[in-house]
Amino acid sequence: MPVDSRPHVLMMSEITVDGKLTLKRGASSKILMKYMAHETEILLHRTRAEYDAIMVGANTIKIDNSYLTVRLVDGKNPLRVIPNSRADIPLEANVLHGDAPTVIAVCEDAPPGRIAALRERGVEIVAAGTGQVDLPRLMQILKEDYGVERLMIEGGPTLNWSMLNHRLVDEIRLIHLPFIVGGADTPSLVGGMHIETEEEMIRLALKRYYMCGSNLVTEYDVLYGDDAE
Repeated sequence: MPVDSRPHVLMMSEITVDGKLTLKRGASSKILMKYMAHETEILLHRTRAEYDAIMVGANTIKIDNSYLTVRLVDGKNPLRVIPNSRADIPLEANVLHGDAPTVIAVCEDAPPGRIAALRERGVEIVAAGTGQVDLPRLMQILKEDYGVERLMIEGGPTLNWSMLNHRLVDEIRLIHLPFIVGGADTPSLVGGMHIETEEEMIRLALKRYYMCGSNLVTEYDVLYGDDAE
């Protein structure tokens, strides 16, 4: 979709040396995040404060029960956006506590009872797509109806892949943790690819790298189409 019809999107994540997001499948990413340098935690929260909205997938909410708020620096909490096709995130989830504006994106045939229960928690519901959330449509809604110009993703492998596959990510910022955890089924930065040829690879251009406390941080532009030539 045209870049001017959607927010500018930054994907930000911590990863181990072998590219993993968690200790093992089903484990919270918070287990590894506690090993980030304090300076890097501040970088994460400062980035949140600089963006209009922050998005994670429903599975991340179910496993990590994140708050997605700004806590370590002064700044405004971004709009929290959760794609959740069936409106089935736990009703006790921290993102439903009302401490920041929150949008739950559902598909058009999500159960009405679940939608009503979420609305009772004070969040806004938007329908985008049938069967599952249409991410390009959601990006358009966020820009047109909520004024979101800059969106950051702290997603898991499924959301990260879906956003990249739809060519909706402009930048990637990685916080490198000096660990190797292994595991053939341990979640990595991006899942669901199963590419067959090198032409299908998503190409990046390294634009900056630096130490933040004891962590290496790398920043990339994502290249699509002619930009990747």
